[in-house]
Amino acid sequence: MQLEITGHHIEVTPALNSYVKEKLARIVRHFDQVLNIHVILKVENKTQHSAEASMHVSGNHIFANAREGHMYAAIDALADKLDRQVLKHKAKLQDHHREEGAHRNLAVEEADDLQLASIK
Repeated sequence: MQLEITGHHIEVTPALNSYVKEKLARIVRHFDQVLNIHVILKVENKTQHSAEASMHVSGNHIFANAREGHMYAAIDALADKLDRQVLKHKAKLQDHHREEGAHRNLAVEEADDLQLASIK
């Protein structure tokens, strides 16, 4: 996984960098098919901080942003939003494969029933 952290009107300090990595590690722990994440930290005015992330996962592109009064709170909110979206994406992938297998098994059973009916 590639992680790129940039700042607009803010210097990305080693403390911010490690905090973002720590928070986004939870996402990778839930879904290991994350290709890359680009995080942008912004200071819009002295009381408004923003964090945005664009994430490429296998089969999808996920975007989230969060605005808070403090940068660390914005990063926490961003990580929560990304985590929810990744879990939702993961559930969709798993549900899709289950339904596909169920349809395939149903088709095989119907074909077997037809063959048995034609033999009788």
